[in-house]
Amino acid sequence: MRRCVKDCIIKSKACEQKSCKFWINYEKEHNCSLVSIELNGEMTLHQVGERLGLSFVRVKQIQDKCIEKIKLLTDQDVLSE
Repeated sequence: MRRCVKDCIIKSKACEQKSCKFWINYEKEHNCSLVSIELNGEMTLHQVGERLGLSFVRVKQIQDKCIEKIKLLTDQDVLSE
């Protein structure tokens, strides 16, 4: 676990470093996606959407698009070998 995450948990204070790539606007879990993962483990699309301020349908659309891209990259790697 990153030091900044430990500090936020120990101080029981939400992170204020909005420039951090792990920052989310979710004070219940110290504004940190790493804290969310540490506390919850795997999460449903509803839980992810709640933390990101998105509907679960939008999270599903993003997930599907990511899977498409991964498949395309994987197929390209197989073809180039």
